[in-house]
Amino acid sequence: MSEKKTVRVALVRSPIGTRESHRATVRGLGLRKVNSESVLEDTPAVRGMINKISYLVKVL
Repeated sequence: MSEKKTVRVALVRSPIGTRESHRATVRGLGLRKVNSESVLEDTPAVRGMINKISYLVKVL
């Protein structure tokens, strides 16, 4: 079978002072501290989460 595609994201800005839903999205992506990275399955749901907090994260 084909290998599942993944996307790697890093938290580049602190979520302090952002909306509660944006902080929850950061945690949902598995990001904790600034510069932490997470490797996730590339699905439409994950892409939507990344898009929602695009000002806080960077796709690597």
